Amino acid sequence: MKLEYSIIVPVYNESQTIERCLRSLLNQTMARESYEILVIDDGSTDGTDRIAKKYPVEYYFQANQGAASARNLGARYARGKIILFTDADCEVTANWIEEMVIPFGDPEVIGVKGFYRTSQRELIARFVQKEYEAKSRYLLKSKYIDFVDTYSAAYRKDVFLKAGGFDTQFRTASAEDCDLSYQLSIQGYKMVANPHAVVFHMHPDSLRSYCKTKFRNAFWRVRTYRKNRQKIIKDCHTPVVLKLQMFLLFLIGVLSGLHVFTRIHLPITLTAAILFIGSTIPFAFRTVFSDWQVALFSPLLAIFRTTAYLCGLSTNVLLIVIRRFCDALGSVQVSLKQDQNN
Repeated sequence: MKLEYSIIVPVYNESQTIERCLRSLLNQTMARESYEILVIDDGSTDGTDRIAKKYPVEYYFQANQGAASARNLGARYARGKIILFTDADCEVTANWIEEMVIPFGDPEVIGVKGFYRTSQRELIARFVQKEYEAKSRYLLKSKYIDFVDTYSAAYRKDVFLKAGGFDTQFRTASAEDCDLSYQLSIQGYKMVANPHAVVFHMHPDSLRSYCKTKFRNAFWRVRTYRKNRQKIIKDCHTPVVLKLQMFLLFLIGVLSGLHVFTRIHLPITLTAAILFIGSTIPFAFRTVFSDWQVALFSPLLAIFRTTAYLCGLSTNVLLIVIRRFCDALGSVQVSLKQDQNN
C-alpha cells in the first residue's frame, strides 16, 4: 500500500510514557504500510531515545527548542500527505488513525480534531475530564471549528507547511495549537471535530499541577490573542460562562481591595460572588449523575481554575507593560544623549 499518513510524536524526557504511546500507534486498524511514525526528540536526557529506537519508527533528535519546533521538524520530514499529531503521554484507541482521516474525504477539510478521555481515578483528573467534556459539547455546536489541539490533531501537510507550522515563540507546549488553528480559521480554511477519534490522556492529577497548567495556558494565550484579535470575544471552544467567571472573580478582587478604604462596594462584591457560584451550578448539575464527587467540589475547583487563569493573563500583560516602559525609557535616554552631543 502507498504511504498516506505520517504520525508525529514530539518527546522531551518521556521515558515513562512513550512506550505505551508507541504501542498504541502500532496497534491500529489502519494498514501498517499506509502510515509512518516519526518520533521527534527535543533534547531528552532520560533514555527516551533508547526506548523509542526499540520500535519501528523514524527517530530524529534536536537540541531542546520546544514542542512547536519539534512538531514542525516532524512535518518537514513527513512523507504522508496527511500529518497527524499526538503526545507522548497519550494512548490512542485502535481506530484512531482511521477515524482521524475520514473527514479528509471532503476536499475542503484541511484539519481534524479528535477527542480525549482518561482512565485516571484522581478527583482532579476526573474534574479535568468533565471540564473538557463540557467544552466539547459547546464545540460540537459548530459545523466548522477554530480549535485543533495537538494531542489529537491532523492537517493536510501542504496547508500546514504553507501556514508556517506552529509558532516556535511558544517555547512550552501551551497555546501554539490554538494559535495555528485560529490563523487557519481566520484565513477561511475548514476544520472539523470527530468525537469518534479518541485518545486517552494523562490529565493533571493534583490541584497544584492543575493550577500550574491553567496558569501556563493563560500566560501564553495572551500571545495568541494579540496575534488573533478577532477571537478574543468569541471562538467555538470557550464557553461564555468561563469568560463570565473570569470577569466576576476579577471584579471581586478589585472591589475587595477597595474595602480597605470604604465598604460602599460590599453589596456589589457579594452579588458578584453569588453570581460566580451560581454560574458553576449548571456544570455541577450535569455532572452529579455521573460523578457526584466532582459535582460537589466543582464550585471550589472553579475558583482555583479562574484564579490561575487570571494570574497567568495578568503576569503576561504586566510583563508586556514593563517591557514597553523599558523600551520607551531607553528611547528617551537615547534622545537625551543625542541632544547633549549636539
